[in-house]
Amino acid sequence: MNDLIKKGIAECLGTFVLVFFAVGTAILSGGNLVATALAFGLVIVAMAYSVGKISGCHINPAVSLGCLLTKRMTLKEFLVYVCFQILGGTLGAVLLFGLLKMNGFDVLQTAGSNFTISHTLEAGPVISALVLELVLTFVFVYVILNVTCKNSKVEKPAGLIIGLTLTLVHLIGINFTGTSVNPARSIATALANLIYTGDASALSQIWIFILAPLAGGALAALVYNLLHKKADEAAE
Repeated sequence: MNDLIKKGIAECLGTFVLVFFAVGTAILSGGNLVATALAFGLVIVAMAYSVGKISGCHINPAVSLGCLLTKRMTLKEFLVYVCFQILGGTLGAVLLFGLLKMNGFDVLQTAGSNFTISHTLEAGPVISALVLELVLTFVFVYVILNVTCKNSKVEKPAGLIIGLTLTLVHLIGINFTGTSVNPARSIATALANLIYTGDASALSQIWIFILAPLAGGALAALVYNLLHKKADEAAE
């Protein structure tokens, strides 16, 4: 099997698990803050030590963008990763929402598990969401770039550190935006919600959860290049 396709399949599997288990926990726990945050973090830990050895376990276009801009992957690899991430996330969301509907849950209440501003697009909440998602993604991706660099001294526990960081990010972000920091996850749940309910409100807000995380990932790469590039070059 082509090595890049193998990496793509690993990303697809990882994003499927992320959406199915973490978003599923968020819904079934009634949006419980700690349970949801832990679910996202634990999934990252589990996938980091499984598919991570194949693809690096990005399972997030913002993470892949950070790796692209720090020259850890090519543009071709980036595009393949993103396509498989969205595919895996969508498969996970469609299966999850289908099971929820078959068991009598109100799928509409999931609303893509994103914006919590009653489906309005007023300037204040939108700007707040953009800034928060950018900052949270910046921190998340910046940590990833640091603990996975060539001269990192925390290579073995890197997956645990990344998972705990995502847990931290969700603890502060859930009550603001539902926390995305991952365009693939947001696209997946918004599409699944549209399929099962015909409600396009999550899709109408999806640009926020694509633009802000990608900007956060790009900013993380910029700061990393400014602060750590010489150290990385010295380690080569």
